Amino acid sequence: MPPTTTPSLSSEPRSRPRPALPPLHEGAALSIVPWIDPVADPFGVHPCSRYVELYWLGIIGPSTTWLLRRLSYGLEVNPEGFDLDLCETARSLGLGERLGKNSPFRKALHRLCTFELARGHGPGALAVRTAVPPLPLRHLSRLPESLQSSHRRWTAEQRLSGPEQMQRRARRLAEGLASRGQTRGQIERQLGAWHFHPAVAYSTARTVTPEATVADGHGEPAQPGSASWPAGVRPQ
Repeated sequence: MPPTTTPSLSSEPRSRPRPALPPLHEGAALSIVPWIDPVADPFGVHPCSRYVELYWLGIIGPSTTWLLRRLSYGLEVNPEGFDLDLCETARSLGLGERLGKNSPFRKALHRLCTFELARGHGPGALAVRTAVPPLPLRHLSRLPESLQSSHRRWTAEQRLSGPEQMQRRARRLAEGLASRGQTRGQIERQLGAWHFHPAVAYSTARTVTPEATVADGHGEPAQPGSASWPAGVRPQ
């Protein structure tokens, strides 16, 4: 079970100055290497995860989020590191090709360092996180209340076992479908389409729908296990 407190974003002491973004020059390449953090990495999420899109994006902005994803993809293809063509990357992200002090691309790179998602790694190199830590509380308070509430639920779910997390996600999705008038059979089939285990889809659909909404959308009452499950796995 993970600890209830969010780990520090780095294994280094806070008081130690962090290397800044290395100098950028037009036509030059920036060496990208993975930032390995044995303290924070076990608690981190993938840079392309829904967590980053929901919670980090509102803090670092869309340009920096897309840049982080692009660098993450490069490190997946080249785990030891790779050379990043600065102008080409800036243009491919829709940030122009200028690398001046106030250019959008340079600002995106600076934000990665400011929010400790990347740091300088010697001359002409940048170390980038491959596992993004949970959003610190000092940044979480800047998000809308709806996202803060969602983040509290996410944090609570991390303390649950894998099956419990799956059941909670299924329940939340099923309640949303039921609130839009979906019947028990429709909810069960949709959860199955989202790759929830048939038994979880069946039991969750029964839990969130009252008896008055059992009809399966075709004018007939839904039967237990009415979704098209493979032979031998229909819930009892």
